[in-house]
Amino acid sequence: MAVENTAKLTIGRISYTNLFPIFYTLEREADCSSYEFIDGVPSVLNRSIWSGDIDVSPSSSIEYLRHQDGYRLIEGHSISSFGPIGSIFLFSKRPIEALDGLTVLATSQSETSVALLTIILKKFYELDCRVRTTAAPLHTVMQSHEACLLIGDDALREAARWPQFRVYDLGDVWYRHTGLPSVFALWIVRKDSAAAKAELVERFVRDLDRARDSALRNFREIADHSWLREIIPADEIVEYWQGISFDLGKEHMKGLDLFRRYAGELSLLNK
Repeated sequence: MAVENTAKLTIGRISYTNLFPIFYTLEREADCSSYEFIDGVPSVLNRSIWSGDIDVSPSSSIEYLRHQDGYRLIEGHSISSFGPIGSIFLFSKRPIEALDGLTVLATSQSETSVALLTIILKKFYELDCRVRTTAAPLHTVMQSHEACLLIGDDALREAARWPQFRVYDLGDVWYRHTGLPSVFALWIVRKDSAAAKAELVERFVRDLDRARDSALRNFREIADHSWLREIIPADEIVEYWQGISFDLGKEHMKGLDLFRRYAGELSLLNK
């Protein structure tokens, strides 16, 4: 009989406010002594889980779609939206329809959102735009370009600072054109980790289930502990979280499948 690897389960942790309720609750209500949390932005955690540096992560949907054979999907969990997501914004000096022929910059922290932006521009608006990633801050980018995509807490911060820019919520644009949810991130496990650390993985899945359910009941209390309180009132943080779908059902999978089809047609899965 094989002996299970007793090493800790390494878990990617995105520090964005959208996942704060899950991690906050998980770390307070579960026994995390067998877990090691590794912080990173989505694009970094994508590379870390693919390379085997971590076992489990809430990772970009496109990372799962690119390497499905290497991952096990944790059922019932995602970061999605049926309409506006509230923190994935295209900032633009001009209407989106007027971006044809231009280079649009996008944060290097994201992969799903960059692919989604490409799909929106090319499939929905039939624009010939080049999407290029950057690590530069918004105020620098907008000195030389007409539009830039930000995600997560950067998007939340900048939306309040630059009222002169047009702001397009990618979750809203996708939903208006497809009638399906946007699935931005999925919880995934490396298949070799699921085999080598099976008991730990199953324990984590149960802890994650409980953390999600508890967090959904306690947004108001959790909001008092969010750094975002420095920028916006707790009630607005709660409203932001209420706009996020943390589960993963049939409609989510339909949205994910359509995203996969569009991404394949645009050669966005070839990485």
